[in-house]
Amino acid sequence: MSMPILQKENIVLHARVENKTEAIRLAGQILVNQGYVEDAYIDKMFEREALTSTYMGNFVAIPHGTEDAKQFVKHSGISIVQIPDGVDFGDGNIAKLLIGIAGKNNEHLEILSKIAIVCSEQENVEAMIKAATEEEILRLLNEVN
Repeated sequence: MSMPILQKENIVLHARVENKTEAIRLAGQILVNQGYVEDAYIDKMFEREALTSTYMGNFVAIPHGTEDAKQFVKHSGISIVQIPDGVDFGDGNIAKLLIGIAGKNNEHLEILSKIAIVCSEQENVEAMIKAATEEEILRLLNEVN
């Protein structure tokens, strides 16, 4: 029985963070708390961020672990952190939506392509940044086939 990759409990709305480190830790902690990854995965998210920023443009960042982080993934999952005030991801890039990803095998690639499609539309990103409920975000992501 595999776990759902995204559920309401994986979403944090109206987060307030001081900096990128706190933001990534929060995205990773959701994955830990919901049983997708082991604690060590968060360290791998920081390692990955140090290699090159996971800021994607459009106010979206997609923090995830390094290639060798797969050993710490129990189930594929994603976390979503909405940061309405934004957080500096370096070089003046402000992220207002963090999508933390943990992939087992290649299962996450499908969800990643779905997210990419949704986030390529500025109005979808804005809707997720402004969403007042987790359901609104789930609905936006589930509309993509």
